[in-house]
Amino acid sequence: MTGATILGCAGPVLSTAEAAFFRDADPWGFILFKRNVESAAQLRALTAALRETVGRDAPVFMDQEGGTVARLRAPLARAWDDASAQAGGAEAVRLRHRLMAAELRACGVDGNCAPVIDVAGLQTHPFLQRRIWSPDPAEVAVLARAAADGLLAGGVLPVIKHLPGHGAANADTHLELARCKTPLAGLETHDFVPVRALADLPLGMTGHMVIEALDPDTPATLSPIVLRYLRESLGFDGLLMTDDLNMNALGGSLPDRAGRAIAAGCDIVLHCSGDMAEMPGVVAASGTLSAKAAIRAERALAMRREPAAIDIAAATADFERLSNARA
Repeated sequence: MTGATILGCAGPVLSTAEAAFFRDADPWGFILFKRNVESAAQLRALTAALRETVGRDAPVFMDQEGGTVARLRAPLARAWDDASAQAGGAEAVRLRHRLMAAELRACGVDGNCAPVIDVAGLQTHPFLQRRIWSPDPAEVAVLARAAADGLLAGGVLPVIKHLPGHGAANADTHLELARCKTPLAGLETHDFVPVRALADLPLGMTGHMVIEALDPDTPATLSPIVLRYLRESLGFDGLLMTDDLNMNALGGSLPDRAGRAIAAGCDIVLHCSGDMAEMPGVVAASGTLSAKAAIRAERALAMRREPAAIDIAAATADFERLSNARA
């Protein structure tokens, strides 16, 4: 049975111990970071080795938003701007992500933990602010849809984040627990607008923030109340992964975090550190894909198609023209 996990590895080459562990744990997918990157050829070899351990074409993800959050850098990828600095409207955003998909696929990566669908607000932490497309929820929905379309056309699965909306929260969850104090009516007309608009997309990632209007005590990742609202009221029925379990916003041991996330309604647990000492406990606590999660996973993978044909030079020229056009 496939494990309800997405796991990382320690370096640019898969070790014998890691390969043996992944063979037994059978994670649904893998995630890579800068520590795993040396060259395109090395990345293709690493992603092939990861897939070989589980004996199937498992998805391999990166966080490649561009700007502040980019695991691929030159010469493997363009120096993309942060989302907040991207001009040119929806067509520029679509082309940006179509080109980004080509960069990822060239390295053997077929999943991107993007686009961010949070909406900027007065409380948004600066680290997140520059990664957000707009303070206008309708515009976020349009631009994030364009980003997802570009990735899908390039054979890369998009992962919308941070569900059900991180923009109104007041901290960087890599460092501490964030809290969103906005009343539910305000969330419905602002932060939840892009979630509803993009609820048909195949994958999503939770955020480690407390939504006080729904559950004042528990981060969304671990809250059955918040995740039920996400499913039943906001309509998201894609495969739902946690944000990284290692982030400081969450308390308790890693196995406790993993077990609580699955019990709350997450389909998949994301463990990013690549620390072999941590992974057995996370894998054991996460278990295997539930029947519903397996259906969602199959549906997500069905959207991972061979890239559509693209003229890279022409697409780049169009992207530059749109991005540099004056309003």
